[in-house]
Order: sequence, then C-alpha cells, then structure tokens
Amino acid sequence: MRILIADDHMLLRDTLVLYFQNEEGIETATAADFDEAERLLREGDGFDLVLLDYAMPGMEGLSGLTRMMQIPGHHRVALISGTASREVAEQALEAGAAGFLPKTLSARSLVNAVRFMALGEQYAPLDFLRAAEEEQQSHPLADKLSSRELEVLEGLTQGKSNKEIARDLDIREPTVKLHVKTLYRKIGAANRTQAAMIAKDQGLF
Repeated sequence: MRILIADDHMLLRDTLVLYFQNEEGIETATAADFDEAERLLREGDGFDLVLLDYAMPGMEGLSGLTRMMQIPGHHRVALISGTASREVAEQALEAGAAGFLPKTLSARSLVNAVRFMALGEQYAPLDFLRAAEEEQQSHPLADKLSSRELEVLEGLTQGKSNKEIARDLDIREPTVKLHVKTLYRKIGAANRTQAAMIAKDQGLF
C-alpha cells in the first residue's frame, strides 16, 4: 500500500511517516503543499491513498479535495485536519472523500483508519462527529427549549401554520399549539412573528 502524506507541518509529516514505518506493507511519500502533492501524484508510480491537510497552502478548502480526486488514477483521497468543523467533515464525505481524520487520532486508530480506507471503505470517527454535533447544538436559546419545541420553533421561522407543523412532525395540531404557547413563555415572545425574529436574530436557524 502506497500512501502520499501532504501537510505543510514537517513535524506532523515526520510523525506520520514514523507511524507507518512500523507497519508491514505500507510505503509513504510526503509533500509540503498541494502543488507538490499534485505533482507527485501525476508523476509518481501511483498511490493507493492520499492524505490531504485541509488547511495547507494551495488547498483552497474543499476545492483542493475535489481537484485531487479528479486526477486520473486509482487513488483515494482523505482529509486530515486539526481545525475543520463537523460540517466540513460531512461535506468532504458527501463529496466522495475516503475519510476524515482529525489530528487528535491515536497512532493505532490512524493506522487502522488508513487500512480501512485502503479497502474501499469510508472512515470518520463517530466520537468526533458526535462531539462536534453536541457542541454545535449548544446554544443559549436552544438550551431553554425541548427538542420538540425547537422543531416547532423552526417551523415558525419558516412561516408554517400550526397545521403544517403538525403534519411535518406527525403530531396533533392541539399539541403544536401547546408547544407554541410554552416556547413563547420560555423565549419571551408575544406572537409567532416575534418568536421567529428572536430565533433568527440569535442565529438559531
């Protein structure tokens, strides 16, 4: 298995190479930026997997991932990052990336993830996605409401009637009215318009 590690931090590149040197059947090459990685991929003997640092020079965000995947060959491409959000990770996976690897992964987890991706599977650590999701959901306004009240409030911000919200959530209309009344009190709104404005002004939806 041949792996191309592209990252602008020399210490990280060297550390990853050391990880893989102790693994049988894995060969590595390194690049310090996107352009060098692209050149090695086009001119080299072929790689099974390319690990791209999300924030290195030349990447231009997810467009670098797309460009690397479009280079002719049988290689797969995964993102590695210490700063990218859950949203970026999900977008990368949806775009067809082989995986998303946080730089906080242990050496053993990293090696296992690489072998997993080399077999044609898609990898992303569930604990990262869940932790990021929980962090994203932590919002002063959202913390005041139940999950059902949040769903109802989202419907209000979309201008939906109680009947439409009830249909979308598969609950009875009187139940929606009760949730609306309760969430008004919790967020300090007098009516539907004010509730929607409060939610939007605080960036909830």
